Amino acid sequence: MTDRHPAGAAHLALLVVYTDHLEEAHRFYCGLGLAFVREQHGAGPVHYACTLPDGTVLELFPAGEGRPVSRVRLGFHVAGGEMTPPLPPGRHVVRDPDGRAVELYAR
Repeated sequence: MTDRHPAGAAHLALLVVYTDHLEEAHRFYCGLGLAFVREQHGAGPVHYACTLPDGTVLELFPAGEGRPVSRVRLGFHVAGGEMTPPLPPGRHVVRDPDGRAVELYAR
C-alpha cells in the first residue's frame, strides 16, 4: 500500500463489513461496481476483499462469535446508468442483505 497523504495525516486504509449473509452481500456490493477477490488466510474464514481507487481495502467478512454484524453506514459514488436497475443522478438510500443503509450518489 502506498501512502499518498501528508505525514501525520490519518486516512482510512481498511474497512471490514461483517455480515450474516456473505454471498448475498458479495453479490450486492459487486452490483455497485466493486470488484472483489475471494480470500482465505490460513485456517481463517473465506471472505472477500476489494481495493478501492484511493487504496482503501474493503472486506466482506462472515459474522460470528466475536465478530457481530455492525451498524455501520456506507456511502459510494456510483455510475447510476450502469446499475441494475439504472439509478437517475442524485442520492439514493438502499439496504444491503444485513439491513444496513447504503447511500448511493449516482452520477
